[in-house]
This record gives sequence, structure tokens and C-alpha cells, in this order.
Amino acid sequence: MSEALEAGPSRPVGRPPRPGLPGGSGLTSSRARRSARGGGETVTGRVFTILEAFDHDHTALTLTEIARAAALPVSTAHRLVGELAGWGALERGSDGAYRIGLRLWEVGSLAPRSVGLRERAMPYLEDLYEATRQNVQLAVRDGQEGVYVERLAHPEAVRLYSRIGGRWPLHGTGVGQVLLAFAPPVVQESVLATPLTSFTARTITDPTVLRRTLAAIRRDGVAVCDGMIDLAALSVAAPVRGEADTVVAAISVVVPSPSSPGGIEPRTLVPAVRAAARGISRALGAPTATRPQPPAR
Repeated sequence: MSEALEAGPSRPVGRPPRPGLPGGSGLTSSRARRSARGGGETVTGRVFTILEAFDHDHTALTLTEIARAAALPVSTAHRLVGELAGWGALERGSDGAYRIGLRLWEVGSLAPRSVGLRERAMPYLEDLYEATRQNVQLAVRDGQEGVYVERLAHPEAVRLYSRIGGRWPLHGTGVGQVLLAFAPPVVQESVLATPLTSFTARTITDPTVLRRTLAAIRRDGVAVCDGMIDLAALSVAAPVRGEADTVVAAISVVVPSPSSPGGIEPRTLVPAVRAAARGISRALGAPTATRPQPPAR
């Protein structure tokens, strides 16, 4: 990659703070999300904006902070936060700040794309982790973002910034480029028509270059992203297919870039990443999972 969320000893160059995309957690601000989808005018929309006020960098918020982040009057926020806390979606600590409650986590953990996929993928992710002794990740596409549904972080490998549930733009990460390469044409064209955020000097921001990169990923069945979000990290990613033989997820291994101390050549990782992706695909019932793969380049 350097996977956008994935690695590096410090905050990646060019990563703007919240609000905006991506922020410290890879999440857009609640106001930006509401504006993008036109929500927030109904009670349900306002509840969503309150929940979206929380992210990896903002896990505990006061009522005033929630109201500000959700662009709601304090009185409205007070009423809705009270209802959310009563149901268990939010919990209020002894310091008066609110945090995401266990009830919401319980419901979210039932998401079918996450549950079935993670259960079937975990043995292969663990094998890849043990074989490489590096960081391993699993992601799915949600619109124009990649969402991380699992990660295994090796304590002696490149530091990871990703987290389960974290989001990142598709064009800058290994898993994101794989998911974009096999996404419907309308999704690809939408991303290509949108200004591509630059995170380092290596980030692909030219739509023509990105289009060629996606074509190469479809041809080779693997993506290699070197220093596109963090100059110190590289990722090798491959597609995971489901029963309909469509790409439903992507896996990656994140390692030090060859130009960094202890760097690893991506070619040495391609066979293991491909094998893990094919194993998960077989577990998901993909009909082409047993077909020979093109040789590593």
C-alpha cells in the first residue's frame, strides 16, 4: 500500500485533520457525511449525525461537543442523546462524557458482510500472518471507501494505523485499489471524476495513471502500493471472490518499503497473498477459486 491507514512511524504526510476525508481515523466528519447524503433533517438523520460524531480520535464527547459536531441545538442533542443512552447505544462515564455503548457494538457485529466473511477468512489471515510475520488486513468496499473488517498487527512489524471499522479512500491503499479495480464501472468512473487526495509524493492523483493501474490489477490479480500514504510502508493486496464470482473483499500484507530500513521486496510476498485470497474465496464458494493464477511480475 503503504496502506492509507495501515502503516508508518508517524502521521502520514498530507493527512489532513478532522473534519474532512480522511481524518485521523479515516472517517469523515458527521457534518460532511450528512451533507453528502442529504440527511439530518429527520429524527433518524439526526440520530445518525450524533453517532457519527464519534470516531477513533473522538471516542469520548461531552454533550456540547456532540451538539457541535452534529450541528444540532444543545436541547435537541440532549433529548436524542438521552434516548440513545437509555437504549444502550451510548454510555455516560463518571467524567460526564459519552462513549459508544456495548449495545450498539452488539448490533453492529451482526452485519452479514463482516460476520460471515471474517469467520471464513480468519484461518487464512492467520496463516498469512504466521508465514510472513507481518501485518495482515481484510477490507470491503462501501461506496467510494474501503472499510477494514479485520486486521492482525505483528508487534515487530511496521506500525499500523488501521482499525476495524476504519475507512479510507480507495485510490491510496492496496486493498482499496483492488476493490476499486473490480468495482462496477459506475463506481470507478465516479472515483476517477473526483479529485484524488495526495498523501505523499507517490500517491496516484492522475486519473489516467489510476485507470492504467486498475487495469494492471485486473490483469495480474494483485496490487502493490509503495509509499502512497506513508513513504515507509508498502502493501501487497489481492481480491477475494464470493459465490457469484464477484470480488467481495480484499486482503493485504503491510511491510516496510524496500527503500526503508528492513524493507521487503513485494515480489516475495505475492504468492502468499494470492494463496490466502484464493483460500478465502474457496471458503466463500467462489467457482473460480481453483483456477490457476497468473505468474507474479
